[in-house]
Amino acid sequence: MAEIQTPWAIWKRAFYAWENHTAKYIEEVLQSPSVLEPSGKLLGQMMKMKASSNKTMTTFWGNMGLPTKHDQERMLHTLNQLQSRIYDLEEKLEDIQQDK
Repeated sequence: MAEIQTPWAIWKRAFYAWENHTAKYIEEVLQSPSVLEPSGKLLGQMMKMKASSNKTMTTFWGNMGLPTKHDQERMLHTLNQLQSRIYDLEEKLEDIQQDK
């Protein structure tokens, strides 16, 4: 006796076949030098533009007298160091008070 095929099962089997063939084709296309070379050049140009934009914004904020991202990171690091020292001093003070 033959198994009854539902429309859903037929559609699902067709979809998986299509997906499998499409994935293989896309993988071949994306590994092609004719796609990779221009994509690499575009990515390189975009990275140069991003670096230029970051430099321009840093200069702009610096000229306005506002802290740059680097300044903020440096201040945050210093604050974290100070907070760690305060915690250490508090622990030492508690130990001294408990010893009395």
